[in-house]
Order: sequence, then C-alpha cells, then structure tokens
Amino acid sequence: MAKTVLVVDDDPTQRRLVQAVLDREGYVVVHAESGGEAIDRLTKGGGADVVLLDLVMPGMSGMEALAEIRTAGVTTPVIVLTANGGIETVVKAMQAGAQDFFIKPASPERILVGIRNALQLTQLTAEVGRLKKHVAGRVTFADLVGDSRPMQMVKQLGTRAARSTIPVLITGESGVGKEVIARALHGASDRAGKPFVAVNCGALPANLVESILFGHEKGSFTGASDKHLGKFMEANGGTLFLDEIGELPLDMQVKLLRALQEGEIDPVGAKRAVKVDVRIVSATNRDLSSAVAEGRFREDLFYRLNVFPIEAPSLRERREDIPALIDHFIGRFNVEEGKRIAGAAPDTLALLTAFDWPGNVRQLENTIYRAIVLADAPFLQSHDFPAISGIAMPLEPHDRPSAAIVSYADLPPLPEQPIRILDERGHLRTLEDIERDLIQHAIEVYAGHMSEIARRLGIGRSTLYRKVREQGLEGVLKEAS
Repeated sequence: MAKTVLVVDDDPTQRRLVQAVLDREGYVVVHAESGGEAIDRLTKGGGADVVLLDLVMPGMSGMEALAEIRTAGVTTPVIVLTANGGIETVVKAMQAGAQDFFIKPASPERILVGIRNALQLTQLTAEVGRLKKHVAGRVTFADLVGDSRPMQMVKQLGTRAARSTIPVLITGESGVGKEVIARALHGASDRAGKPFVAVNCGALPANLVESILFGHEKGSFTGASDKHLGKFMEANGGTLFLDEIGELPLDMQVKLLRALQEGEIDPVGAKRAVKVDVRIVSATNRDLSSAVAEGRFREDLFYRLNVFPIEAPSLRERREDIPALIDHFIGRFNVEEGKRIAGAAPDTLALLTAFDWPGNVRQLENTIYRAIVLADAPFLQSHDFPAISGIAMPLEPHDRPSAAIVSYADLPPLPEQPIRILDERGHLRTLEDIERDLIQHAIEVYAGHMSEIARRLGIGRSTLYRKVREQGLEGVLKEAS
C-alpha cells in the first residue's frame, strides 16, 4: 500500500511544493495547516506513516505540536522543517522526538531521502519487535496481519481458545499460516514465554517417530549413545504444535492418544512413565474425518484432537488482506535485504489481489521476496512478478478489468519471421534497419515494458532507451504503453 505523508505547514505554497515532489514518487499526501490539526489526525483517526512538520507556525509551534504528539504516545516518525538551521534548534527538535530535519528550502532529493530513511527505520523497529516477540513466544492474535471477516473469526475463536488448555485442531490448505495461528494461541495464553515446540509429523522418519516425540534412554537401541528428552519433554510447561498430524503412523497414534489422556509419556527404554504438562495444538491440510472413515486415522484420537476446531482461510477467501500482507512482507524483506522499496504500485496491487494464490500466504511471501531482490524502482511494478501470469500488459485506466489479468500468453501466436531480413529486390537489409524493426516489434509484443524488452533482446535498459531515441521510436513506445 502507498505510504501516507502528513505535511504540516501554514504556508499553502510550501505544502503544494512538497506535494508535487511526493506525488511523483507515489506517496499519498495529506495536509494540516496547524499543529492542532496534525495532532487530531494522528491521535483521533487517519494517521500517517511519516510527518513533515514546520517548526514556525502561528498559534501552536511545531516544537509544541511535536511534544504533544509524543506525549500522546504516537510513534510516527517526524521530520521537522525550519528556516533556521541553528544547532540549538536542531538539538531541541531531536530531544523532543524528531527523527530528522530539513532546512528550507529543501531539495526534492533531500526530502525523498529523508522520508525513505524514516520509513526504513520504522520497518526496522517493527521487524526487531516482531523477532523479539517470536523468540520470546509472545506473538498474539493482535500481531496477525489482516482484518477481513474470515481473519476476524480466526482471531475471535483463537482468543477464546487461548484462555484454556482445550486441544485445538487448526485446519486449512497448505501455506495458509497454521503455525502462525498456533504461535498466537500460545502467546495469548498463560503459557506465553514458555517453550513452543513445533513438530512436522510428515517429516519424521518412520523408525524414529517414537524416539523423537517421547525420547529415549541411553542404550535403548542401536545408535542411542545418549539420552534424548523428546519433543514432549522439550515442550513441558508450554505448547507442542503437531503439524500435519494426519501423517502420523497408526501405531504412534495409539501412543499419542495415551499421552494426551494420561498426561504422561513412555520414553523408549525407560522403566516408568514420565509426567508432562503440555498444551497440544495440532494442524492438518487433510480431511481427517475422511481419513477416519478410511481407517487411516484413529477415530478416538480424532475426537480427542478436534475438540476446538479453527479453520484457517485460504488467501483467495481473504483478498482484502493481500495489500496489508504485501506491505508487511515488503517491510520485513527491506530489513533483511537492506532494500528501500516504498510499496507496490496501484496496478501491481490490482495484479496481486486478482491472483488466486494456490500456495496461499507462503506463495505470496516468497513471490514478494523475489520481487524485492530484483526490483530496481522505489515501488514494485507488475513486471517484477513475471511468474504470476506471464508479464502483465498495461491497460488504460478505463479499460483495466477489476479481476481478469491479461498476459502475453493470451496473445495470438506470432508469425515465424516477423522481421524482414531481405528487401524488395532480395538483398540483405542494413543492420540498422533490421535492428529498428526488431526493437519496434519487441515494443509492440511486450507492451512497452522496457525491462522485459531489454532482457529479451539481451541488452541493458540504458542501451535500449538510447536506441529507442536514436531510431525515433518514442511514439511507438508511447502508444504501446
């Protein structure tokens, strides 16, 4: 989603100048003529991602407004603007909670760099907070991204389930984020901060399932050179998340059922059972009721696990959450990769929201990761996502469909030799003429997407732009795009 910049200045000319700079970069600009108006927006609704605050204004000064903003607990980064660049003024502004300052008149480059730095710091702070919560086992349902109706239902059910130790079964397609929900269940319960142990039952070697889950004594079997506690003991006092529970072998299902019923486990080779205090959360992308009917899953274990079911919605069922998820992943990967991507362009959001995402949130996450690594513009563009549906063709605003995405795969097949090599008399045409026709043909085929054209022709984008100018193809490029 496009980032919002709040420009606070009593001078309308100054506000218009700043807006002209920010509009070109795709930011959403909102205005406030006074410090009081800015405080109302930030504390009572609307909000912003960055604030540009003039220090000298009639009535409440910028310094006073900044103090009020921070006192109200608003953490939005503030960049102050001043005509007086004295060190004392700058020091006071920083002490009051400003992140940066501009001396009027500030150059467009300086403004944009300051805003990008502020956004990057915000993303870094958010990512550090997220990692701290994740490591400490204190992620809650408030940290889950998305406010669609299906996600609101998940949060409501999960919050209620977290208040007790009732067994929870999370169902849903692969990649919907079942482990994220399980971690939120743990973090919202009184076991927050205690161990959270995740086990993928489908990845356990068949001959080691019992040992991995329940542990073993030293010398209990060949290769058991040391005592192993097992996942149940690792999660003692906390939560054990059994992912893909439907893949657990039948003989292990019996032992798991006993562990759940008796609250104790039998490590391999041990002489007596060991008491454990574990909250069980399980998950599956399969229909366990059908597995029960087919004899592949024990009915008694199914009823024991399925006491409080929560269905995680697929991404296509919560499309309105896609922009927020994109924003979340951009912020995360910006920090991890040291990038400064400000967001996704409007046509890119339309492309990504219309896609069905068979791999759900996991596929979206990996797709954004790839785009972040390859992107060379402040905002992610449609051509940064060639794997979605080929290279998306740009459409005029009045022709753009709301859901259907047109791709190069939809074009009719090309003729075998679209570029003539011989002239009317059968002689070879000049290399310059052939090159001009080839570039023009590529512009038409790839709808003016210069990055894709350059990649297909095997030349750099700067070289391609130069050749377009030299060959007089600017008009063709304009029509195609």
